[in-house]
Amino acid sequence: MSDSGFSGKSWVGRSVPRVEDARHLTGRGMFVDDIERPRMLYAAFARSPFGAARVEKISVEDALEVPGVERVITRSDLEDVPGLRPVLHRPEFVGVDMPLLSGERVRHTGEPVALVLADSPHAAEDGADAVAVEYERQEAVVSLDAALAEDARTVHEDMQDNVMVDVRSPDDSGVDEAFERAAVVVEATFETGRLAAVPMEGRACLAEWDGREDKLVLHTSTQVPHIVRTALEEVLEIPQQRIRVIAPDVGGGFGQKCVVSREELLVAIAAQRLERPVKWTEDRQENLTASFHGHEQRYETSAAFDERGKLLALEADILCDVGAYSCYPFTCGVEPLMAATEMPGPYRLERYRSRARAVATNKVPMAPYRGVSRPQFTFAMERLMQKAAKRLGIDAVEIRRRNLISAEEFPYESPTGVVYDPGSYIESLEECAGALDFPAWKERQEGARREGRLIGLGFSCFAERTGYGTRTFALRKMGITPGLDNAHVRMDPSGNVAVAVGTCGHGQGHQTTLAQIAADELGIEPSDIVVRQGDTETTPYGWGTFASRSLVIGGGATKKAAALLAERIKEVASHLLEAAPGDLEIEDGRVSVSGSPDRYVEVPAVARAAYLEAQRLPEGEAGSLEASAGFDPPGTFSNATHGAMVEIDPETGDVRIERYLVAEDCGVMVNPMIVEGQVRGGVAQGIAAALYEQLIYDDEGQLVTSTLMDYLVPTAMEIPPVEILHLETPCEYTETGAKGVGEGGTMGAPAAIASAVADALSHLDVEIDRLPITPDLLRAAIRDSRAREGNLS
Repeated sequence: MSDSGFSGKSWVGRSVPRVEDARHLTGRGMFVDDIERPRMLYAAFARSPFGAARVEKISVEDALEVPGVERVITRSDLEDVPGLRPVLHRPEFVGVDMPLLSGERVRHTGEPVALVLADSPHAAEDGADAVAVEYERQEAVVSLDAALAEDARTVHEDMQDNVMVDVRSPDDSGVDEAFERAAVVVEATFETGRLAAVPMEGRACLAEWDGREDKLVLHTSTQVPHIVRTALEEVLEIPQQRIRVIAPDVGGGFGQKCVVSREELLVAIAAQRLERPVKWTEDRQENLTASFHGHEQRYETSAAFDERGKLLALEADILCDVGAYSCYPFTCGVEPLMAATEMPGPYRLERYRSRARAVATNKVPMAPYRGVSRPQFTFAMERLMQKAAKRLGIDAVEIRRRNLISAEEFPYESPTGVVYDPGSYIESLEECAGALDFPAWKERQEGARREGRLIGLGFSCFAERTGYGTRTFALRKMGITPGLDNAHVRMDPSGNVAVAVGTCGHGQGHQTTLAQIAADELGIEPSDIVVRQGDTETTPYGWGTFASRSLVIGGGATKKAAALLAERIKEVASHLLEAAPGDLEIEDGRVSVSGSPDRYVEVPAVARAAYLEAQRLPEGEAGSLEASAGFDPPGTFSNATHGAMVEIDPETGDVRIERYLVAEDCGVMVNPMIVEGQVRGGVAQGIAAALYEQLIYDDEGQLVTSTLMDYLVPTAMEIPPVEILHLETPCEYTETGAKGVGEGGTMGAPAAIASAVADALSHLDVEIDRLPITPDLLRAAIRDSRAREGNLS
């Protein structure tokens, strides 16, 4: 056993250095593109240059003449292969097939029409360029307004219109009554730009056919290995026991990799048919133009407030531009269903009416990008609060305080039936406002304005639902329902432990945090534990990593399994110590008799006896030190308040973030350093959505921001230091007391930045209701405001 000098204290709650970092920092990581195989073929895709078109003819002869090209696969070669068809068991849902290769029509720029296989990546790319496709171009549907117009062309010919999901809340006549008695009604439309996840590692996969075992092995950069295996079974029609999916080191995902891509399936089909390894590695332009997008939404809202600023009622018409197809397995319903159900957020509300639609356009399909609608509706809710406060003469903190769910109201049930477990909503607001010295802000702002400077302070309060279990996901009525996760814990003859989990980390530090949880239960150190993940053959069934679920659900399963193993260790040790198992405790690598610390046996000695010295134990007690457990919670809410101070250059429209602060509550922090890393990373992505990033299509469906010269990912120079304050409300529904924290930073930052910019311009009557807030828009708004002011004078 290793010796760190740590004794008698919990490993949970300590900032243990991440074990994953050493291999990544020293170049010992293993990503898909690092894997090499003999006789390997490389894949490249011929993709549509048009947003909408009929495919008249595909000619592959020239491609086959390219040196090194060995095979070209088109739709005609896949007549017996079904497309992907994710399902929602809802009458409001319209299902469509996503063809693996398009043979009759293309519905977005970048849609694959042919797969080229060659002996080198360069030959494969040359071959893809040589595939000749004759298209009959059609009018592309590239905006929500165009898609919903009465005379709109439908993206899918067998659909009556372009609405793929249309969900409405139950009719509530009390909404109308609340608006009638309101002192103030705030009406506003909010829009958010289309985003790309931009993981450091794009999508990549390597498939090979194991002839000895008659098995497909797919290495893929994914968040969800078991879901990929299920999709492969459906498409290849071979049993899952003959499919192995492995996620090696994965360079980020952010939701883009928690769905199954056509390319993964096509590479697997090619490997099976040719019985040769096939690798495909996406380049950055493909990642932007052909991979999954997220977050393009519009909210038409009305909010009713009484004279004290109490929110009486909320009405929202929500539109989500979901692109051309549904993603597998979550479907295009993931964004509108999330938005409609959870929009009230952390605020007390009795009357609520919503309609949420998923609208098809000739764009790349959506996936559950980090946050999934919550950054968007948080932006809408926080701006509504800010607008109401201005009209009622209430300050920005007070109106939120009056509406946030208080500690006495938990568990709180929202108008949509969502139950909120205890959190620190008001406390996080007060901590954030106090740290930013909010009482002194107005005086400081007025002084800056006299100097001609534009400074603003904005807040954002939100609740992040995390650890969705089966019961919660079942309400969406998906054809495939995620939720439960499992862990298996095994001690070997040396006393070291392997934890196998169904979650699948891709940068979050699971191999560190799950080891900390298991170490506490087993009375050993995290360095004596290895965590194995991302392999459908060596891990228990699990749903992978998304939706801030892994520490909550995978951590809960790990704790339960480790606790069972601890009891098994005590049973074996009881025979060695001649004591009852109930009288034993495990701590500091020893099993000892309670109250008699001198009577002990080292954990490695217990393991050795169980495996290698069976004669020391009664019959039936030897040969196994392992345990399995599952965990399936109802879900739990983290919460936070973000505060941002900004200054705007009125001449350039540049927004500089002077200070950024987060007061967050994710329950028990297993590893505070990792929690803070998640918060800071999420804030960086949220700032990007607020000020920089946007995928823009032209009227013909061409993506004009198709490189990182155009799609502006911020660097460390644009992201300020993020100050973090921690509150702790342990969750009573989880095994560890922890709540998820993976998406919260992304949810709060856009609204906080937008509120700060709006505050800076509040005296100019400039409204900030669209993201991203670009310099050209700000310059124009300031110029127009000053022109109006000049005309009035």
